[in-house]
This record gives sequence, structure tokens and C-alpha cells, in this order.
Amino acid sequence: MNWEQLLSLKRFGDTQKRERAKQDETRLGFEVDFDRIIFSSAFRSLQDKTQVIPLSETDFVHTRLTHSLEVSVVGRTLGRRVGKELLERHPHLKELGYTFNDFGAIVAAASVMHDIGNPPFGHSGEKAIGEYFKTGKGLQYKEELTDLEYQDLIDFEGNANGFKILTESREGIEGGLRLSYATLGAFLKYPKESLPKKPTNHIVDKKYGFFQSEKAAFLEVAEDLGLQPKESDGISFYRHPLAYLVEAADDICYTIIDFEDGINLGLIDESYTLEYMSKLIRNVNKEKYYALKHTKDRTAYLRALAIGSLIDEAVTIFLENEEAILNGTFSRGLLDKCQYEAQINDIIKISVDKIYRSKEVVEKEVAGYKIIADLLDVFVTALNNKFDNKQSNYDKLVLNLLPEEYQQERENLYDRIMQVCSYIAGLSDGYAIRLHRKLMGNIS
Repeated sequence: MNWEQLLSLKRFGDTQKRERAKQDETRLGFEVDFDRIIFSSAFRSLQDKTQVIPLSETDFVHTRLTHSLEVSVVGRTLGRRVGKELLERHPHLKELGYTFNDFGAIVAAASVMHDIGNPPFGHSGEKAIGEYFKTGKGLQYKEELTDLEYQDLIDFEGNANGFKILTESREGIEGGLRLSYATLGAFLKYPKESLPKKPTNHIVDKKYGFFQSEKAAFLEVAEDLGLQPKESDGISFYRHPLAYLVEAADDICYTIIDFEDGINLGLIDESYTLEYMSKLIRNVNKEKYYALKHTKDRTAYLRALAIGSLIDEAVTIFLENEEAILNGTFSRGLLDKCQYEAQINDIIKISVDKIYRSKEVVEKEVAGYKIIADLLDVFVTALNNKFDNKQSNYDKLVLNLLPEEYQQERENLYDRIMQVCSYIAGLSDGYAIRLHRKLMGNIS
């Protein structure tokens, strides 16, 4: 893979190449990507989607929205620092007009939308959709779907749903948000289809990145960027190099900031803060630390230093392995085998034990499973009954609740089911609960 091609400014529908030197410096194409994401309705719904604690009653805890914004800040720094060195290594990119800010803008845009496809109730929402089709009432549709279509459903993936949101055409809106292909490439952490599942230990095989419904859009992006295909029975490519930085930004934020949330919520004892975070920091000014009066201020101080250390580490590892990343032989995340690997794993283990498995989280995830299964059942049934001319009065009423863009006439069962999955995945936690109450007959 080569950087000039990977930094493509092309958007869906373009017939000519967009040259970097001819860009308006007051609002670059990659910055336009960020703006379009921020103003999208899918991004707004993240303000009421779970990051750690579902439906928390405190205003301190992070949501998907605040998490995404923080990831974009870290991502921008990673991109700029890597970009500055890459321009020295590849001076022809400077001649074409590229600057280190371009790398930062691409990574920031891909980072801010990295969770845009996640369903309500956190990662349990993905599992709830998958289990509805694997072991729930949705199993009845298996024989009418191809293997790949069915795999898309039983392993419903927020990353693939995000690519759908970003690229799906609607009447009058071709190409979704029409983002640059460089930004879409950096977003695609898992540039492969849902089958075969985990055929290797390479990180790109950990999950998948697009549904069958967006296969054509994915292939267009991959071809334009010159992504390197993998040897595989299915459609699979090696990552856009900047996807490693997006992943690192997310890893840094959820490792450190979820831990911080747990401390500030009282789920983790503050004594763990200095013990574990200080191991990520070369020099902690303990006099300054103990001079801070409040727990949240002491934790924030260590959090800022820890994030800085992990940014330094991710930049170093990326630049040391640039060639391997470009040719696809770098098979793990940037922080997976870094010098702080043991310390990161210790922090994650505590977060799992004290936060992710806390009673408050588990109780609300259980409720989320029931809510999502019921919503899927009601809307998929109604949409299929309409197609089969078996529509009841109840089905008609239910479909009045479904926005018009999710009621398009579709001959293919997979496309009808995907319409409903996309709608439910786009719901905020709070709205999913309110909608479920109404459908179950509770109008209070």
C-alpha cells in the first residue's frame, strides 16, 4: 500500500480525482468529514447510549458521545504526530500538498464516528440482536437467507452497522454522508465480510466490517485506497494504516477513562488509582498529586499523564513498524505488545471485575436483551406481514411508528430484516425503553 493512494480525498459519486494541493485550506476535505459526522442524527443519538454504566443516574459518567469526542481528541494527536514523521520519510507527499494536520484530521474524523453504529445498551445490544436470530424467534428466517446474510445477523456487528450508516444511499441522498475514502478506510478496523469467521490470528480477522448490503460500497472504497487483499475464502483486506491509530485512540480512552469512571462512581477504590495508573507514568509529581483536594481531581491528573504516556507508546510502535503495517504483516494492535502491556491488562481486569460485571450494569444489560428481542420481533413481523399481504391492523399501527426510510419496499428478506436492525440499532437507550413500554401496552 502507498500513502498517496491511502490519503484519497475521493467521495462517493466523484468522477475526477480530488487533488490535495487544490483544497481550500480554510476547510479541508478531511475536516468536512468531521463536520458532517457531528451534524448527523446518528451521532446525536450517542448522547443517550451506554459507554460503561447503562442509564446512569449521575451526570458524571461517560456516554458514547463523550467517549467518542475524547477518542477523537486522542486520535487527532496520534495522527498529527505520526503524520509529521511520515512527511519527512515521504517528502513527495509534501509536494502534493499534504500536511501533518491532514493525518490528524483523518484519524480524528474516523475516531469520532468509531461507535456510530453501536446499538443501545452497549456491546450487549450487539449480542442481543445476534441471539434473537441465532436462538430466538428470528431463527425461523435462517433457511431463507444465504450463509453470509445469516452470519451478518447472528454476529450483528456495530462496526459494520457504522459503515452502513455512513455509506447507505437513501432516496435523494446518494452515498450516505459522502465522506472521503481516506476517512472511511481509517474507520474500517476489520475490512472483511462476516465469513469466514476468525480464520487467522491477524487482528483484522477479529471481527468483520461490512454487511452484505454494503459489499459494493466497501469494494469501491478498498479499490480506490489500494488496500491489500488477504488470502482468504471470502472478501478480506489488510487495514488502512491509519485504522491502527483509530484503534489505539479507542483502546487508550476506554482503558484509562472507564477506569476513571469506576473510581469516581465509587465502584473502584481510589487507592487503585495511584497504584495502577502510576505504572504507566515515568514521573508522577506526588507532591502535586497529594495537594489536590478532591478524588476526581487527583484521578484526572493521573489520567492525563497516563494518556500522554500511551500516546507516546502508540506513536513509537507505529513508526517503528510502518513498513510492516503498509504491507499487512503487522498482525496486532499497537498497544497489544507494548512495554505497558501488563499494566494495561491489570487495569482492564479491575474494570471488568468492578465495573462491567457490577450488579447495576448486569441488571440493565439483562433488561436490554428483552427490550431488543421484543422490538425486533414486533417490527420484523409487521414488515414481513405487509410484504406477504398478511398485514393485521396491529401491524399497520406498528409500522406507523417506523420512520419512512425504514419502510421501503424490499423484495429480499435480508434487506427487510436489515432495515429493522438498522432502525433498532440507531435508537438511544432511553428511547428504546420508552418505545418498548408502549408496544407492551404500558402507556404511562
